[in-house]
Amino acid sequence: MSIFDRFKSNRQAQDKAKDMSDVAERKVNDRTGNKYESQVDDAQRKIEGSLGMDRDRPEQP
Repeated sequence: MSIFDRFKSNRQAQDKAKDMSDVAERKVNDRTGNKYESQVDDAQRKIEGSLGMDRDRPEQP
């Protein structure tokens, strides 16, 4: 079992990672004046998807 498999099964870690991802997104957008907002959003979705944290997917128990 890899570290990413353990992360995908740990709900608390995923919630914390989502919060950190949101903070990072806001900071990047603030520093760039929202010039790259769509690219930052796409990157955030790809990273979260690769970690099994898709926001479009319904919450899993």
